[in-house]
Amino acid sequence: MGSVWMLILGAYLIGSFPTGWLVVRLLTGQDVRRIGSGRTGGTNAMRAGGLPAGLLTGLGDLVKGFLAIEWARMLFPGQPLAGAVAGILAVAGHNWPIWLRFRGGAGTAPNLGTAIALWPLVAAVLLPLVPLLAALTGYASMTSLILAFVVPGLFALRAVAFGGPWAEVLYGLGTLGLIVWALRPNFRRLREGTEPRLRLSGWPKAPVPSGLAEGNERSRTSA
Repeated sequence: MGSVWMLILGAYLIGSFPTGWLVVRLLTGQDVRRIGSGRTGGTNAMRAGGLPAGLLTGLGDLVKGFLAIEWARMLFPGQPLAGAVAGILAVAGHNWPIWLRFRGGAGTAPNLGTAIALWPLVAAVLLPLVPLLAALTGYASMTSLILAFVVPGLFALRAVAFGGPWAEVLYGLGTLGLIVWALRPNFRRLREGTEPRLRLSGWPKAPVPSGLAEGNERSRTSA
């Protein structure tokens, strides 16, 4: 039972590491939570600190997912369910980190890192999809949503065609639910036509607009 609690606590805390907050603070001295969407993921880090901040944050968040799976393998070698639990908790920790009063990101980068750690071959599909979907949709939220659906689809294909563990399909469905929940304010803005489009330069470094702040507050209180 002690190992189970170590798995749960460790995976959540790994996911909770505030990569975006630290990167933006070190590069610009600003609090990323007071800029753009108020999230700590790579897209909002880019708004606050430009492309270098976005890339560093995305890479760091991806590594968090990878480390959570390695933590599970160390505690429960050869048990896919442990990896699935660790992956879900790492995404949950990223989205609702204890260090930042449960205000984090949307879970995309740690979800990709976890998926790649579970099945390295998916990197050949997922990593090229990130810039492709971003270019096709023009929205970070739509890119995140589509990727969240792709992950369980890939693991289901592996389970059916290659005898992969079904626990990893459950992982993909669990992270899909967490990401959809975190993106609720984005869906509202998409319906209203106020969701900001992706740009690689010229990000405004401004406080959170009142509409976004209100959406963040609703998301926080209901999460």
